[in-house]
Amino acid sequence: MSSSKRLFSLNPSWHHYLALFIGAFAILAGILHYIISGRADPLHCNSLLTRGTWLDENHRNWQPDGCMLHVYQSKDTTPCLASRRVVFIGDSVTRSLYFHFMHIVDPKLPNYPPDDDHKHSNYSFTSESAATLDFFWDPYLNTSGTLSLVHGHLPSLGVDDRPAMLVLGSGLWYLRYAHTTGGLSAWEANMESLLESVSAVQTKPADEVVMLPVEDIVHSKLSPERAETMHSSDVDAMNSDLHHRINPSPGIYSIFSSSPAALPVSLPLVFNKMLDDASTQDGLHFSDDIVKAHANVLLNLRCNNVWPKTSPFDKTCCRAYPSPSFLQLAILAAVVVYGPTMWYLAYTRNPTKGISFAGEYRPAVIFGLSIGMIFIADRTGFWLKEQKQFNPWTFGFLVLSSLAAGLSTVKRVDKDMGFLNRDQTDEWKGWMQVAILIYHYLGASKISGIYNPIRVLVAAYLFMTGYGHTTFYIKKADFGFLRIAQVLVRLNLLTVVLVYTMDVDYLSYYFSPLVSMWYLIVYGTMAIGSQYNDRMPFLLSKIAISMGMLTWFMTETWMLDAVFAFLERIFSIHWSAREWNFRVTLDLWIVYFGMLLAIAVIKIQAYRLTDHHLWPMAVKAAVGTSVFILLWFFGFELMQESKFTYNAWHRYVSFLPIVAFITLRNASSSLRSCSSRAFCFIGRCSLETFIIQYHLWLAGDTKGVLVLLPGTRWRPINFVISTIIFIYISDHVSHATGELTTWICGNKETSLPTSARNATRHTVSSGSSAESVPLVTDVHTSKDGDSRPMKPDSPVRPVRRWVDRLADGTSPQRSPGYKVWYKGSSWRPGVKAKLAVSMGVMWLANSLWIVADST
Repeated sequence: MSSSKRLFSLNPSWHHYLALFIGAFAILAGILHYIISGRADPLHCNSLLTRGTWLDENHRNWQPDGCMLHVYQSKDTTPCLASRRVVFIGDSVTRSLYFHFMHIVDPKLPNYPPDDDHKHSNYSFTSESAATLDFFWDPYLNTSGTLSLVHGHLPSLGVDDRPAMLVLGSGLWYLRYAHTTGGLSAWEANMESLLESVSAVQTKPADEVVMLPVEDIVHSKLSPERAETMHSSDVDAMNSDLHHRINPSPGIYSIFSSSPAALPVSLPLVFNKMLDDASTQDGLHFSDDIVKAHANVLLNLRCNNVWPKTSPFDKTCCRAYPSPSFLQLAILAAVVVYGPTMWYLAYTRNPTKGISFAGEYRPAVIFGLSIGMIFIADRTGFWLKEQKQFNPWTFGFLVLSSLAAGLSTVKRVDKDMGFLNRDQTDEWKGWMQVAILIYHYLGASKISGIYNPIRVLVAAYLFMTGYGHTTFYIKKADFGFLRIAQVLVRLNLLTVVLVYTMDVDYLSYYFSPLVSMWYLIVYGTMAIGSQYNDRMPFLLSKIAISMGMLTWFMTETWMLDAVFAFLERIFSIHWSAREWNFRVTLDLWIVYFGMLLAIAVIKIQAYRLTDHHLWPMAVKAAVGTSVFILLWFFGFELMQESKFTYNAWHRYVSFLPIVAFITLRNASSSLRSCSSRAFCFIGRCSLETFIIQYHLWLAGDTKGVLVLLPGTRWRPINFVISTIIFIYISDHVSHATGELTTWICGNKETSLPTSARNATRHTVSSGSSAESVPLVTDVHTSKDGDSRPMKPDSPVRPVRRWVDRLADGTSPQRSPGYKVWYKGSSWRPGVKAKLAVSMGVMWLANSLWIVADST
């Protein structure tokens, strides 16, 4: 029996092997994609013009294969079309495209011919950005004006004479009036002449020359006169002829040889793939949504690569990624190679002790390699990126599947773990993070009924910040600098590194800055007059004053503008005061509610109110009230006109569902003694999943999704593959960041064992569960616990929280790590010296970054 069990037992490290295998598979898929198609189409222009699919049924979200299509608005067209000329020449299909293109460039301009009696006329309009948009009626593309433009002979118009874009469309009129025009043969001769003229001129007639495909027809909806001469087979033959003239066949194709040079003309054959038979009434002209999508493809073709190469990188069709500056590349190289280099140096100094001797550098190796992988994923074309698409069925399936996974891993212990114990808060953070991830992946922010509860989940994270830190400072009263450094470094280490390696704004990772700011506010509130924190009127007065001062500061926006202007002038930090004001004021008071609950819980414990004979009745009343509040809240948020309407109410009502949930989750000892292992696991690395998702699960700085396996049809498989890699890397980066925080902030007196690997995977929770306090930084407190270091061979010994050792002034003896760096010297820089040097390096990098951007 025992041998049979061993035969079918899984290797304890199976999840490591699975994740590493999938990671290797994803890398191999990226390499093969580059060899087979990526090398020939590195900017995905061909994908934009030839392949794609609709992600929705309303024809609003067209997805080119493997790249992100930007939905252009008027302000977006200015960089590439301001004071330039755009020329359309052709028939009624081209004219319809012209008007929709023009309406995107300037919504004040018409999107239909202003006069139906003069539809077969020329048009010229000027946008607010001084772009000149011309249409010439020439369904046969044979007038002298058309030939002059094609040959580059342009009249002076007071603007850049060479058009930014020249769009030519013809074909259907040759079929409609075949008896007078010569039909298909005449069209072929004219196309051959025009294309030879474009390729023969030394300078292209426009920055971008586009030959529109002959539009597919819906024969059953054509009028009898049109149906008599217009046939789908002829349209197919014409488009095939265009394709082979513009893109000559390479003959015997080899992935190691390049195809013959194509003509300098773009042929968007994808236009016909975007058509829907149900979207036309006359079989010839299609709905506004489809024609607008055609115009948007043209704007992506012309403008994407002209846009400034700054984040967010949400336009990956026909756009090259920028080469990193020398400074950015130097920082990236330093982060990636530091760990392996130090490991190698340590190993070469003691080769007889084996590889494990340099294991203390493992966190730096993991952290650096993860940053490198994140850069490759979202700042190169190695893997593909595509757009998000919300689907209510997919959303519901993912939510229910996650809930099933969470419930199936529920564990129960034999004792009451107490109010808001460690496992419970990890679980809370875990399921909230899962909900937020699904929300981001499917782009559900436009759905008010989903957006509103997600806002409450973000508020709940901030609520835990106020609750956890307040509990710590009341019980431990440790206001030393080391505690501040440990919390802020743990919160910001990954974020700050990504800011420089990915060249993004620090505030774009809004969660870390937001929690950091609130931690400092809680610290300041509790530290001032801390010797009187045991006096309740004084403590409540401090919180009220802090709340009032912050509200006043955020209301008077000029003060925040002045602070940000100072940061820009002195430290070369460019942050948006308007965006930050929105982030802070949206949850302006929720942290204070967390602080007040912490005080209430401590007082309830101090006065032993839970032993009162009326306590069970109070609990029942609280449970009933909480159920009512949750039902009311969901009804209230669903009745809001839009998410913007709800935002105005959010700061006033968000604490209600949070407190109601806490009440229900802690309503009985049975509920307090159980937790979901799956959600706890995600909760322990929730900070990393929130940040890393920007680039390694999502893409384009959260604007799209990462595609590891080419092909939109493989999206479900991509979701599974990318999710496994994303969670695996987030978990390991969480532990690595904790260890690096220990190295930065730790010393002989204290250390920060924020890595939860040993504390949570091989042990049970410790301490009086009633006093286990959650912090957003994955740090918890408990008054119980042995001051002796835990022995490695005691897998069930309760683990002391790092804040207990911090308060007691004791900690396990650290290994003399990073000796290679200090070369055995007895001198070690303190945490203040390390942070001062780090701040100086960041100031220098900010200053040099400005110089690099301006050159």
